[in-house]
Amino acid sequence: MRSSGLASGTLLVVTTPRTTKSAAPAPVSPAKKRAARRTTGNDPAKSAATGPTTLSIDIGGTGLKASVLAVDGKYLHDRVRVDTPHPCTPEMIVDELVALIEPLPDYDRISVGFPGMIRGGRILSAANMAHAQLSDPEPDPELVKAWHNFDLAGALDAALHKPVRVANDADMQGAAVIKGDGLELVITLGTGFGTAIFINGHIAPHLEIAHSRFRKGETYDEQLGDVTRQKIGKQRWSKRVVKALAALDTLMFYDHVYIGGGNSERVTIDLGPKATIVDNSAGILGGIRLWDHNIV
Repeated sequence: MRSSGLASGTLLVVTTPRTTKSAAPAPVSPAKKRAARRTTGNDPAKSAATGPTTLSIDIGGTGLKASVLAVDGKYLHDRVRVDTPHPCTPEMIVDELVALIEPLPDYDRISVGFPGMIRGGRILSAANMAHAQLSDPEPDPELVKAWHNFDLAGALDAALHKPVRVANDADMQGAAVIKGDGLELVITLGTGFGTAIFINGHIAPHLEIAHSRFRKGETYDEQLGDVTRQKIGKQRWSKRVVKALAALDTLMFYDHVYIGGGNSERVTIDLGPKATIVDNSAGILGGIRLWDHNIV
């Protein structure tokens, strides 16, 4: 079962575009020299809904994605995407995003999902961004220092001159798919392992469960990240996903769990009646909900 509903009960209409490749935008940093990939369709969805439009940005360890959404969740432009540069400094990310959104239409506000601990728009941790290369076993000390306490919301506000809200990427994805009933857990399976917790539709304080011990002395992130999936194969990796869900259910007795992220489609084992695999587009669509005062 796949879900794209909002916690408020409003259904987000998802436009699934066709994937092609196009030339990169004009470079603003050396990283711009690589080719940019973006999804394109014949005609972006038009929305008759009135209300603020949202530039929704999903920052991942492997890709940066963005689109502009109407208040009802319809895409006002095809999603754009580029690879995340590595090594990557905060300033490089801001430059990349400014270039990435060039072809997008105007917007009223900005939502950003970031893979780390966020507080007040500032980055407290950036595990996947602080590695010089994603395959490196340990983060780079200089990158850790550069990312810590970086005001991402303030930097994007200064660059784009629009109000900005930044949240953990799992929190933003979960905002698009939860039902708002009881304790709901959201898991993202991508470059790393992300989680978000919601209670009766409200985002709970973010916990970096990914970096707590899971099994054999390793963290959830180490055991279930993309590097490990490629190393051990999706069948063994899927069995670990099941073990992780069981461990987290024992910890928090969740009422339902939603599994998203780019690797969610690679799960080969049935996850049971309390689990729903959700479309990866929720990482973008959740940007609308970050401006809902009933959820933040």
